[in-house]
Amino acid sequence: MATSASSAVVAGGAEGSLKYPGWRVVLAAYSGVMVSFGSLLVFTFSIFVKPLATEFGWSREGVSGAFAFAALSVALCSPLLGNWLDRYGPRRIIVPCMAIFGVAIASLAFLTPHLAHLYSIFVVMGIVGNGTTQMGYSRAVCTWFEEKRGIALALVVAGVGTGSMILPPLAQAVINAAGWRMAYLVLGALVLVFGIPLTALWVKERPSQKTASSVELAGAQVPEALRSGVFWILIATLILNSVSINGAVIHMVALLTDRGVSSSTAALGASVLGGASLAGRLLTGWFLDRFFGPRVAFVLYAGSASGILMLASAASGLSGMAAAALIGLGMGAEANITPYLLTRYFGLRSFSTLYGLTWTAYAIAGATGPVIMGRVFDLTGSYSWLLTVLSGAALAAAFLMLAAPRYPAQSAGAPAK
Repeated sequence: MATSASSAVVAGGAEGSLKYPGWRVVLAAYSGVMVSFGSLLVFTFSIFVKPLATEFGWSREGVSGAFAFAALSVALCSPLLGNWLDRYGPRRIIVPCMAIFGVAIASLAFLTPHLAHLYSIFVVMGIVGNGTTQMGYSRAVCTWFEEKRGIALALVVAGVGTGSMILPPLAQAVINAAGWRMAYLVLGALVLVFGIPLTALWVKERPSQKTASSVELAGAQVPEALRSGVFWILIATLILNSVSINGAVIHMVALLTDRGVSSSTAALGASVLGGASLAGRLLTGWFLDRFFGPRVAFVLYAGSASGILMLASAASGLSGMAAAALIGLGMGAEANITPYLLTRYFGLRSFSTLYGLTWTAYAIAGATGPVIMGRVFDLTGSYSWLLTVLSGAALAAAFLMLAAPRYPAQSAGAPAK
C-alpha cells in the first residue's frame, strides 16, 4: 500500500506542472550533459584529428588511439562510478568529475609532441568521463518521474544534442581564428562554467527515495539482472551500435574533407549530426512514453544503419549531411533508450551500477570502431568498404531489439506493447 501511494504521488498531475521540482533537476542535468564527455569530447574530437596530425606528424591511427584510450578508461571505470552513484548520490560524484574533466580538456592547449602526453590526458578524461554524462544524472532524474520518465530522460540527453550542434562549429571557428590550442582552452572553460554551478545547486534525488517504502527502491539486484536475457540483448545492441556509429562519427569530418568538402562544411555536417541527435532524443522520449520501447529502438536503429551506408559513398557536403542526420537520429535514440529500458526492466535499485556496466560494453566497442577506421584508412586510403560492413552491424542491432520481451508487470506507467 505504501508503494502504491508513493507511486501515485509521482505519477499524478504534479509531473505535468512546470513548478514540479523535478524539472529543475532536469534543467541542471541538461546543462551539465551539454558540456560532458559524451558531448564535448566525442563530437569535437574529429575537428582536431587533422590539426594534431599536421602539427606533430602523427598518423590518423595514432591520433585516434587517444579516443580509444579514453573509451577504454570509461569502460573500466563506469561500473565503479555507477556503484558510487547508487551509494553516495549523484551530486557528490558529478561535481568533482566535471572539474577534473574541464581542467584536463584545457590542459590539451599545452600538448607536447609526444603521443604518450596526449594519451595520458585522454585516460584521465576517460576515468572521470561518465561521471559527467547522462549516466551521472539519470538516476536523480528518474527518482522524480514515473509517467513522464521518457520525456524527462529525453530532455537530459538532449543536452548532448545541443552540445553537439554548438560545439563542433565553435571549435572550428576558434581553430580558424586562434589555433587548436586556444580552442582547447575555450572548451575547458565551457565545461567549468556550464557543468558545475547548476549541478551543485539542483541535482538531487527525490527526498522520499530514501525511505524504505519508496517505489524508486524497487527493482532487481545486480546478480539478478545479469542472469536476465534482456540485459544481454541490451549489451549486444550497444556493442553493435557503438562500434558502427563511433567509427563513422569520429572519422566523418576527415572523410568528407578527403573527398573535397571544405573544413567548414564538414564541421557543419558534424553540427547536423548533433542536431539530428537532439531531435532523436526528444522524439524518442515522446515515443517511449506512448509505445513499446524495443519497437521504437528498431525503427530508429535501422535508420542509423542506412545513414552509415550512405556515408560510405558520400561525396558532397549535402550527401554527408543527409548521412549525418540519419546517424544522429539513431545515436540520439540509443542515448535515451538504454537508460529508459533499464528502469523498465530492472527498476532503480541498482540502476546506476547496471547503467555503468552497459557503458563498459559501449565504451569498449566505441574504442574499437575509430581505431579500426583509422587503421583501414592508413592501409587502403579509403573508408568505404568498412562503413558498408558497419552499416550491416548496425542493422543487426536493430533486429536484435525485436527479441526483447514485454516489460515486467510491476513497471507502472509504461506502455506494454
